[in-house]
Amino acid sequence: MNTKELRELTVSELAKKAGDLRKELFTLRLQKSNQQVKNPLKQRELRRTIARVLTIAAQKNQKNNEQPVKSKEGK
Repeated sequence: MNTKELRELTVSELAKKAGDLRKELFTLRLQKSNQQVKNPLKQRELRRTIARVLTIAAQKNQKNNEQPVKSKEGK
């Protein structure tokens, strides 16, 4: 999934996506311990995708909770 597609998802959808990706990463780690991995670079891709999902979710949370900054002029 590319970044553009991830930005279209809601925060709750991003959280679900991150959970699914973490489960997939866990199964890949188990397969790696048993030497059954077909594509060892898939782990790296999953870790980076999880990071992208979490970053976009944090940006959306920050944007939703953003409050106007009060100026301290006049003191």
